[in-house]
Amino acid sequence: MISNRVLVKRYAEAFYKFACESIGAEKALSNLKGVRDIMRDNPELMEFLMAPGVGLSDKEKVINTVLTDGFSDEIRHFLAMLTDKKRIDCFHDIAEFIRIKYSYEGEEEALLRTTYILDQEVIAKIKKKMEDKFKKKFKFYIEPDASLLGGIQIIIGNTVIDGSVRRRLDELKEKLMAVRVT
Repeated sequence: MISNRVLVKRYAEAFYKFACESIGAEKALSNLKGVRDIMRDNPELMEFLMAPGVGLSDKEKVINTVLTDGFSDEIRHFLAMLTDKKRIDCFHDIAEFIRIKYSYEGEEEALLRTTYILDQEVIAKIKKKMEDKFKKKFKFYIEPDASLLGGIQIIIGNTVIDGSVRRRLDELKEKLMAVRVT
């Protein structure tokens, strides 16, 4: 059985490639964001599209009614296809996958947590070092976090680079707890 993560990736990349060829990346991303916002503000729409007792033609009529101005045929067809394949429940994950992977034209989001405000020069040096290490471009978001007690922590997707004083103290505590006193 194929995992949900693999399905999300396949659908996301297929839609994005198809949409970019026909309507362009910017319009594809805008359409996904718009649909995601509509579904977030109207949870009953997702419930309707997932309802087993409602026929596909009725669901397509609602999709075409709700997504009129500014939405492309590509996004309407994509939603109808997800509904037909009983994968509409994956839409939020698909939209999020595309947003993370493609929103910044090759830039990946990274969170830089620090206990104090950093100079732009320091941030630029950290960013360059990370880009050289990972061979990717990053869009950095800065978040102050006093619980680190000093140093920095960088979060890129599921990767955490932790150079904080808090982490060092936690490691020292673990080592001391492991030492047996005789």
